[in-house]
Amino acid sequence: MSEVKMYEGKSKAVYETDDPSVCIIKYKDTATAFNGEKKEDLSGKGRINAEISNMLYRYLEKNGVKTHLVEIIDDITVKVKKADIVLVEVIIRNVAAGSFSKKYGVPEGTALKNTVVEFSYKSDELGDPLLNDSHITAIGLATQEELDYMTSQALKVNQLLSDLFAGIGIRLIDFKLEFGRCGNEILLCDEISPDSCRFWDAKTNEKLDKDIFRRDLGNLIDGYTNVLERLKSAIR
Repeated sequence: MSEVKMYEGKSKAVYETDDPSVCIIKYKDTATAFNGEKKEDLSGKGRINAEISNMLYRYLEKNGVKTHLVEIIDDITVKVKKADIVLVEVIIRNVAAGSFSKKYGVPEGTALKNTVVEFSYKSDELGDPLLNDSHITAIGLATQEELDYMTSQALKVNQLLSDLFAGIGIRLIDFKLEFGRCGNEILLCDEISPDSCRFWDAKTNEKLDKDIFRRDLGNLIDGYTNVLERLKSAIR
């Protein structure tokens, strides 16, 4: 199957194939933070993220969440359904952390009284600004029906993954999801990994996600491997 690069992002590259209905995604070893201002190649990162994301996507599919994943090709490569990405990132927050804590003055680690759903415009140039429903529909990023569906799916993912990670001693603090239009369906796209989620050890609150790199807290690969090995014990 021939491949032509369509797009290269911070952590993955996407390729067209001779089948117009599928694309190829290859995970990269690059770690980035602060909209790419901090950047480093870390051997093995792409493989670990790919394995974690693939395990979680298969788990979600078994539990009724439609995703773009078609086939795992190798350690860093997956075949996915070609989709038009909705330029709205759905952010789910269970515990105050990161920008939420800074913006609203809520101490990091505070359990929120209810799950917070946020939307941001997927645009590096604009700095991924926050949006509300009327912003999204007014500028045509998504219809209200699409937005409602993405929200319901994100909340379902949150429940499934919170329960899964609780069983292996990890708190799911927050995460972001991306969705894409594929025919008449909206599919979960991109990845679910320590790059896109905050994972804390349930007993110690040790960071097991990209905050290790953002905040210079230690060895990123060790943190990501910790998550992977615990997942392997839960998903077989």
